Amino acid sequence: MLTRIDHIGIACFDLDKTVEFYRATYGFEVFHSEVNEEQGVREAMLKINDTSDGGASYLQLLEPTREDSTVAKWLAKNGEGVHHIAFGTADVDADAADIKGKGVRVLYEEPRRGSMGSRITFLHPKDCHGVLTELVTSAPVESPEH
Repeated sequence: MLTRIDHIGIACFDLDKTVEFYRATYGFEVFHSEVNEEQGVREAMLKINDTSDGGASYLQLLEPTREDSTVAKWLAKNGEGVHHIAFGTADVDADAADIKGKGVRVLYEEPRRGSMGSRITFLHPKDCHGVLTELVTSAPVESPEH
């Protein structure tokens, strides 16, 4: 069952400049950043708020690290802007299978590694009214040592 909006992905040409815009304009700070070699992006997660299910909602800023990445191709065609919306789920495998059973194309056979150790898959935008949709199961939160 989908539980929240996990994040909205925004494609950008210059990650540092875009992070600075969101910091200066809205006061959002970088919660996490990483390079995802598999997806060919450098990203920053800006935390917006905590959610009632123990998760959070973020803006995910994405800068391509190579020209053949999906984000680079998208930027070349569309320019900067909203790239995708991601919904949080406790079980990306089960929800992807359920949604696939309803006739929506799931882009990955098996979920892949996403930001902050999450497991992700995408749904085809042509089956989702033009919106690239991501399903995200967050990595388990490690409890602090006592």
